[in-house]
Amino acid sequence: MEQTLRQLGELVLRSVPTIVLLLTVYFAYSWIVERPLRGVLAERRARTEGATEKARADIAAAEAKTTEYEQRLREARGAVFNAQEARRHKAQEARAAALNQARAEANSRIARARTELEQDAEQAKKSLQAESQRLAGEIIRTVLKQVPVTQSAGGAE
Repeated sequence: MEQTLRQLGELVLRSVPTIVLLLTVYFAYSWIVERPLRGVLAERRARTEGATEKARADIAAAEAKTTEYEQRLREARGAVFNAQEARRHKAQEARAAALNQARAEANSRIARARTELEQDAEQAKKSLQAESQRLAGEIIRTVLKQVPVTQSAGGAE
């Protein structure tokens, strides 16, 4: 056992330079590689999270602009609809005015035509009355001319 312990002591003694070298390599690795690597990774994480936050802010701004655009689009559509409604209303008023004017002119023409017709009818009545009196006079003359001849012929007998 003593030999084993001695061998073990020699082994530990021979391994001291290896342990020192291993510890030196470990600290050197930590100092040269791991420390800058952690810094780079932290910076990368910060940039990534910053970019993510910036992207979220950009998305929120885009959504706000989209909402504003949609609102302005609705307002523009409403304005166009109101303008169309106003033009349609004006056109209807113009049609109604033209229709009323046409009706007034038609009623005026009808009234003039009725007046002319009544005047023509009155003139026709007067003309017919004069003609009927003339014809009646002619008929009476014709009848009277024939009657005395017949009475004289009948009285002479």
